[in-house]
Amino acid sequence: MASFLFEPSITQSLLWLTIVMTIGLWLGEKAKIKHFSLGVTWVLFVGIALASLGVKIDHSVAQFAKDFGLILFVYSIGLQVGPSFSPFKKGGLQLNMLSAAIVLLGCVCTIILHYVTGIDMSTLAGVMSGATTSTPSLAAAQQAYFDITGTSNPDIATGYAVAYPLSIVGVILAFELVRRSCHISLPEEEKRLKDEAAQSTEEPICVDLTLNNPQLGTLTLAEFHRLCPVKEVVVSRVIRPDGSDELINDLTIFGNGDTIRVLTDRKHIDALRLLGKMKDYDLRVQSEQSDHLISRRIVVTKPECNGKRLRSFNLRQQYHATITRISRAGIDLLATDDMILQLGDRLMVVGDKNDVSRVADTFGNELKRLDVPHLLPVFFGIVLGICVGLLPIPIPGVGQTFKLGLVGGSLIVAILIGHYGPYYNMVTFSTTSANMMLRQVGLTLFLAALGLSVGETFVPTLVNGGYLWIGYGFIITIVPLYLVGLIAYKVLHVNYFNVVGLMIGSMTSAMALPYAQSLSADNNQAAVCYATVYPFTTFLRVMAGQLVVLIFCS
Repeated sequence: MASFLFEPSITQSLLWLTIVMTIGLWLGEKAKIKHFSLGVTWVLFVGIALASLGVKIDHSVAQFAKDFGLILFVYSIGLQVGPSFSPFKKGGLQLNMLSAAIVLLGCVCTIILHYVTGIDMSTLAGVMSGATTSTPSLAAAQQAYFDITGTSNPDIATGYAVAYPLSIVGVILAFELVRRSCHISLPEEEKRLKDEAAQSTEEPICVDLTLNNPQLGTLTLAEFHRLCPVKEVVVSRVIRPDGSDELINDLTIFGNGDTIRVLTDRKHIDALRLLGKMKDYDLRVQSEQSDHLISRRIVVTKPECNGKRLRSFNLRQQYHATITRISRAGIDLLATDDMILQLGDRLMVVGDKNDVSRVADTFGNELKRLDVPHLLPVFFGIVLGICVGLLPIPIPGVGQTFKLGLVGGSLIVAILIGHYGPYYNMVTFSTTSANMMLRQVGLTLFLAALGLSVGETFVPTLVNGGYLWIGYGFIITIVPLYLVGLIAYKVLHVNYFNVVGLMIGSMTSAMALPYAQSLSADNNQAAVCYATVYPFTTFLRVMAGQLVVLIFCS
């Protein structure tokens, strides 16, 4: 039995990997201090501890577990954020540019430490990855070093493991320092956040528009759309002067004196004033119930509906019903005729009860269907991601090439497939629970294999000066966050809750989210901003991890 446990083999390696994951995940659930927990990161330290005690696993198995686990992790992230990925629209552009500044300053700090301390840049690349809690950056740095030298450097992973724990504390400390330096009142910031949200919401709004433009006359729905100064508008019903209402279809005639209920973006409100008087245009979309019309949420669950444009269903003519808006990834969108449907979309349908039921049959509305996993886009995307990651990309003026790597290639392909897959009839939908399961399995497998791989050298390195790396990592964590946080709040007037989300997302530090969310019980803004900058930041971290090694170690 002893020989089986301590002589590396495939079976022995699988046993120790599962033991490490089991113990680590149990500690992640039990070892908590108030709102703070290392979570799944315990798996890494359990692996290091067991390896320090003499546990060794097969090198090939460990390498496969690290590579495949990390690919599953980043691919799941990309596939989930793909459908709503728009980091460079409106407020997202500012947040992502600030996040890029944090990444750049982190690289600058790393380079300065390299020249001041004389530590090899490959080691500091690992410290930087740990200081920013970026596992994909670590993998990119390791791969870049191997591409240059043909050998592995265990100090990269050791630097990551040494710097990682304090980096989580550093992220929390950074946004607390910003709060105290700027004397920020959380209730005031919360009020400002609500005021800003009321003025800049992008969700569709409902408008009762009484037509009184002499140039309109009587017209059909198609004629109204041709004359309307706003193209992104959905008309759901017409309310006659006597108070009666009816669902609008292509044959309905209406004109001056009639009131039409339209949905549009807030930015188009002023243009619609040219057609008549408005009522309650500042309200969010409300229920559309009346005596004979109902509104109902219907979920797209039939795969054959995926990737089709809304107009192809011809709902007004066939079913005398109207889809007013579509909820996708938590965002409400206008249901324009050109909208391409995706599996999992939630449609708001208005019409007679029987007609709405017929529409539900057309789109499926059977939630059990969504529980069936669609693995084809996952493995097809991973194949493409690996191929893209292996393509050499020249660095202008340096004479070197870099690769997106397994991580960068998989992340980019996943985002593209998640966003554009339905345009080509590819079913990319997966439930949140299924996606999180795939993501956590991948990350846990990677951390277990990483811990068992570097644990043998961890303690000797730490004793022989590696403890200084903890301080270097803390510098790389705290300096960029504090400086950019101050600029964001004091100069650019970014709301403090957005600053907190920016800081956590730019460090890809999900472990700090529970503490951030404890700052307010009334909003989830930190998590929203975290999700806004996370994908782009992950890509930048991958690039940074490679470039510092390629430039300074070649």
